[in-house]
Amino acid sequence: MNIIMNLSKKVFDFYISGFKNMKVGKKLWLIIGIKLFIFMFIFKILFFPNLLKEKFDNDKDRADFVINNLTKQE
Repeated sequence: MNIIMNLSKKVFDFYISGFKNMKVGKKLWLIIGIKLFIFMFIFKILFFPNLLKEKFDNDKDRADFVINNLTKQE
């Protein structure tokens, strides 16, 4: 167990020291973070509206709709 902890600490320290010594990499990580924010939050709001909340007033109606569509035999 001690070997695993020691190895994981070395790997963690390796990545931390590498990130601290970066110059261009920090800017690239910032750009990656901004892009992920745009993809996750902005696109979700614009392209994936919550249709169940718009169609139904309460949780029981939403649950019934989902169960009926999941168990529908075609």
